[in-house]
Amino acid sequence: MARTPPRPSAVALRYAPEAPFGDLAPRLVAKGEGLLAERIVALAKQHGIPVERDPDLLAALEPLQVDQLVPPELFQAVAIMLAAIYRANAGAPS
Repeated sequence: MARTPPRPSAVALRYAPEAPFGDLAPRLVAKGEGLLAERIVALAKQHGIPVERDPDLLAALEPLQVDQLVPPELFQAVAIMLAAIYRANAGAPS
């Protein structure tokens, strides 16, 4: 029996501590599977938002509800991902 490939999954985070009433931690702002996941990634790319692939972090974030702050036990993993994005953006041509 042939296996069906796993459906793509995606989450989107927002972290804006400098904004008025900014969050103290990253916030999950979208999540989905299949076509919704593809749409999340496409919208991010369309708006110049970096996309990072990290299956382990994705699995840890998927149980969160949309609009929920990332829990402290995931801060380090999210910080590593954000640092990689910031480094990539710093080296990108303007």
